[in-house]
Amino acid sequence: MPVLATTDDQQIVPRSILRRRPSSKKAAHNGGKQKADKSPLPPPVVQRASRSPAKETEEPITEWKRTAETQKIESGKGPITTSFDKLFGGSTKKVHSLFYLGMGMVVMITLWLIITTAISWTTTALDDLHYGRPRTFQMDAWVQHNEQSGHPSHFIAINLHRHIEVIEFPGGDTTHPRIYNGPQLYGANDDLTIVTLTFADVNGDHLPDMIINIQSSRVVLINEKGTFRPMQPNERPSVEQFLQHMHP
Repeated sequence: MPVLATTDDQQIVPRSILRRRPSSKKAAHNGGKQKADKSPLPPPVVQRASRSPAKETEEPITEWKRTAETQKIESGKGPITTSFDKLFGGSTKKVHSLFYLGMGMVVMITLWLIITTAISWTTTALDDLHYGRPRTFQMDAWVQHNEQSGHPSHFIAINLHRHIEVIEFPGGDTTHPRIYNGPQLYGANDDLTIVTLTFADVNGDHLPDMIINIQSSRVVLINEKGTFRPMQPNERPSVEQFLQHMHP
């Protein structure tokens, strides 16, 4: 019988010696329990298609890089992609801690402006309810000016376009009013400044004098001869001393 030639790498066996393998259907019918018979000769070597070394090593390296990046992100050391980058397709950037500090300061300044504006608006609204526009203050006081009828004198202090005026009705007589001019205001919002009146004996003559209160300043008019007059320079030291004790 003729013998096939063999090479150095592999040995070719005649087909008559090889056992016939059962088909897949028959193996499935036998329940997969049939075992292949042992052959005295080694099975033929089938050469596999060669693969590029670069492709074999590419997948493990890529998988290693992904695993390393995932570990960094989970530990908080890796890059963090902001929502702005996700929305607008920007590159991955690490958010600096000063960014949050700056945003906090902007929010605090905005809240401070809103609260300040709300307080100012509320104060102005309350002053409008109490004093109106122009700002007006009224009161009665016993100052010994034509009060024989048994009625006190009536006073109206008004801030008319930043000019302070006080109107007196001696003894409540509206037919003989007296007008006292106060200081002129020059501030931008001074037309909304509240003006009030206080009566006290500042020079010790047992007559109540008029004190015009304008914010933190005071203007004193001396009660003399049935009317009020401006304070003289020689009266200023005693009047200022009295005001310090009156409003420390």
